[in-house]
Amino acid sequence: MSVFLSDPLILIFIILFIGSFIGQLKFKGLNIGASGVLLVGMIFGHLGYQVPTVVQNLGLSLFIVSVGLQAGPRFFRMLKSSGLIFAIIGLFIVVVASVTTVIVAYLFDLSAPLSIGLMTGALTSTPGLAAAIEATNDPLVSVGYGIAYPFGVIAVVLFVQLLPRILKVDLKADLKRSEKTIKPKGSLQTMPIEVANDLVHKKTIKELQTEVKSPVVISRVIRGNRNFLGRNDTVLLKGDQLVAVGYPSELIQFKDYVGFLAKNGVNIRENLKLHRIVVDSHDLIGKSLRDIHLRENYDVTVTRMERDGYEFSQSPTWRLERGDVLTIVGSKERMEEVRKLFGAKQLSETNVHIFSLSLILLIGILIGKIPIYIPGLGSMTLGVAGGPLFIAIIIGHFGKIGPIKARFFQPSNRVIRDVGMVLFLAGAGTTAGSGIVDVIANQGIGLILGGAIITIVPMLLAFFLARKLFRLSIIHSLGSICGGLTSTPGLGACNQLVDTEDAAIAYAAAYPIALIFVAVSCQILALILS
Repeated sequence: MSVFLSDPLILIFIILFIGSFIGQLKFKGLNIGASGVLLVGMIFGHLGYQVPTVVQNLGLSLFIVSVGLQAGPRFFRMLKSSGLIFAIIGLFIVVVASVTTVIVAYLFDLSAPLSIGLMTGALTSTPGLAAAIEATNDPLVSVGYGIAYPFGVIAVVLFVQLLPRILKVDLKADLKRSEKTIKPKGSLQTMPIEVANDLVHKKTIKELQTEVKSPVVISRVIRGNRNFLGRNDTVLLKGDQLVAVGYPSELIQFKDYVGFLAKNGVNIRENLKLHRIVVDSHDLIGKSLRDIHLRENYDVTVTRMERDGYEFSQSPTWRLERGDVLTIVGSKERMEEVRKLFGAKQLSETNVHIFSLSLILLIGILIGKIPIYIPGLGSMTLGVAGGPLFIAIIIGHFGKIGPIKARFFQPSNRVIRDVGMVLFLAGAGTTAGSGIVDVIANQGIGLILGGAIITIVPMLLAFFLARKLFRLSIIHSLGSICGGLTSTPGLGACNQLVDTEDAAIAYAAAYPIALIFVAVSCQILALILS
């Protein structure tokens, strides 16, 4: 058997086979997933077998760049949306976990690699593990991760399941009471307004919106028996009736300036109707409404947009993602053309752009080698993990820069991520396994307690922040905590508490922030604890 295992290719696939099998085994609905590969790799490493370093680094680079491409489109936009509250909670969890890690390291006299590994395991963050190994260049990181990870998974699930019972809260009633905190403007509404202000008479819609600086969208203008779309160059006259779309407070301000509420509503003719269209065309992913020129080319108007359960007023700079839902006003004839525009285009078996992927990795790795000086701590590099992650986030945000295309079909990006992750975990496991027995024998109790503390303290403080400062509901609080701890099993438990998507929305907002800043914090902790 040892003869076969001496062949690196056979060794890799045996580790992947056994590790993935163990990872998919469930105990009361829980499984360890890809971390099974890490644990099996540790066993083989303890027995003296090693996966080549180049395989581990290849897996690391593929995995980390797919994470960056996935997070990029939402990272910067999240900072400008109502998801900012959840993003702050995600960042808060990482900061608290980092501070707790420093305290745990000194309290239990743990080395920097072990301490940072404990933090990535406590936060169940595989990208964090990748960044930690890169920052410390020490296999002990994987040992800390492997010890803290199981408790990190179980603790979050138990916290989510038990907390509502302990607090004895009606989750649906609590969610309804706190809804205004999450959506302070309320839901988007339509308001019929009659133009009565002399200052608005004979002004174009663009001039009016520039003057009042209102995000309200005028979807239609009714003038006598005429019914037409609200375009930027449409001239408004006194007596016109407008169909305005916006948040309640914005609509009221807009109405007070323009005129008054149309008493009998507006007489909308049948030629213009509301249509909801899902963005599915690969060619439009990453483009903005301004790039598409819908009004000019198709004579239709986008009044609102929906993503991940959130509804927004239309914005010309909004970059489209697959699955976005647009509410569009237009005639039936023109809408057929628009549906074809946003509809799915024929895709090849995979649309991974090898030229772009290679260039992103090359630029990222080169950027990762540039030293960054931090006053008082010394210099650091982003490395094979941080460099590609940074470049992938930037390019993923824009979708395309020059010849580089970054908006891969999601299943394709998932394949890159999963293959890269298991190759990386197999290599990290065998490297860590050679010394795992001695480490556990000497510091076992300290490692277990330290990992538990790093998991529990951020959870409790984040819940206090969410409830007391931001006044979030229990569901939103737990969803954002699961996102900050990058715990998908925790989100699954949260979804079982009440039939709503609110937990998933909070998770989706906190997750990319936590994902990125765990990697950054590992670099900083390596300098502080060394």
